[in-house]
Amino acid sequence: MADAPLSVCMVTTFFPPHNFGGDGIHVYRLSNELARRGHAVTVVYPRDAYRLFARVEPGDVYPLEPGVTVVPLTSAAGRLGPVSSYLTGRPALMGRALTDAIGHGHDVVHFHNVSLAGGAGVLREGEGVKLYTTNEHWLVCPMHVLWKMNREPCQEPQCIRCQLAFHRPPQLWRYGGLLDRATSEIDLFLSPSRFTIDAHRARGFRRPMQHLPYFLPVSEARAPEALAAAERPYILFVGRIVALKGLDRLLEAFRTYDAVDLVVVGEGEERKRLERSASDLPHVRFLGRKHPSVLPELYAGALALVVPSVGYEVFGIVVLEAFAQGTPAIVSDLGALPELIADSGGGLTFRTTEELVQAIDRLRVDRKLRDELGGRGRAAWLERWTEGPHIDGYMRAIADARRSAS
Repeated sequence: MADAPLSVCMVTTFFPPHNFGGDGIHVYRLSNELARRGHAVTVVYPRDAYRLFARVEPGDVYPLEPGVTVVPLTSAAGRLGPVSSYLTGRPALMGRALTDAIGHGHDVVHFHNVSLAGGAGVLREGEGVKLYTTNEHWLVCPMHVLWKMNREPCQEPQCIRCQLAFHRPPQLWRYGGLLDRATSEIDLFLSPSRFTIDAHRARGFRRPMQHLPYFLPVSEARAPEALAAAERPYILFVGRIVALKGLDRLLEAFRTYDAVDLVVVGEGEERKRLERSASDLPHVRFLGRKHPSVLPELYAGALALVVPSVGYEVFGIVVLEAFAQGTPAIVSDLGALPELIADSGGGLTFRTTEELVQAIDRLRVDRKLRDELGGRGRAAWLERWTEGPHIDGYMRAIADARRSAS
């Protein structure tokens, strides 16, 4: 029996095309998949948050299902609206606009990254079942990413010093009871990885949490093609080019290893510096940002995807994108990334630069192993991380939240 149609409101800071990372893409995919199943979805996000970091409007087009309504908020306060949420933890200058946009009468209000979309205070808005997905570590980390002093994974929190190291004003509202009161409004917290649940628990977060991994729709993938043995092989990096993504360590490996090329896809604050540092490496190419529609071909042609993150990832959507093309992943043994390899058997993990080079060369030499790992990854993606399993889990989560709230 099909699920009865629901009215769902998504509240998020970023949404394509006004988007930088995986959280907005997840909201986009989830909204479209719910609409395909007959549910009505309203997406509310502050467009001015994107303008804090980008001065030019994005040109990419992201098609929406007919059942998805997008409300990109703007206000007379402009960029000060999102900034006020960051500083106060409340909707502040966006209060009326957010209240009106979220409205009443939804069966489900699903909050995502709300740091610049009303902060903790926005969690009090709306009715019905309330969900929150921990797309980042914002509930336990002012900087979202558990990346301490902009240089290392956080194990011993020093939040005020860390915010100053990031050149951000401290969020003093975190030291009152606002966050506890606001999160008590949420019926169920969803986390993409078991690691993320453990990280929240280790930092004292005790609200109900449930594991629900991200997904990649079958419609965004294509049948994988055989890797041509005659072409010069390449390793692929896809992601934001920022310190915690670890591209530095990948370039370090390619300074002494040139048996394959390195292709880098993405933008970020570190791109210019790293591109200059790699200007003397002819086997390293920076392609810039690419629309998701052109990524399958890049994944399919790669010897492997490498995710060299030096910080605590909450998942690894790019790993699913590689698996869908039958391409294995080589990932840093940190955060949620090794979960994907353990659950799929679709790749290798590494801790040191030497282990990274060994893993790359192992797949270069042994194409049978490369194809075997890629096949396992694709099989696991189809079984675990496509839209069917995710939406089934999503509906169970709503049912669980309803039962706990009654």
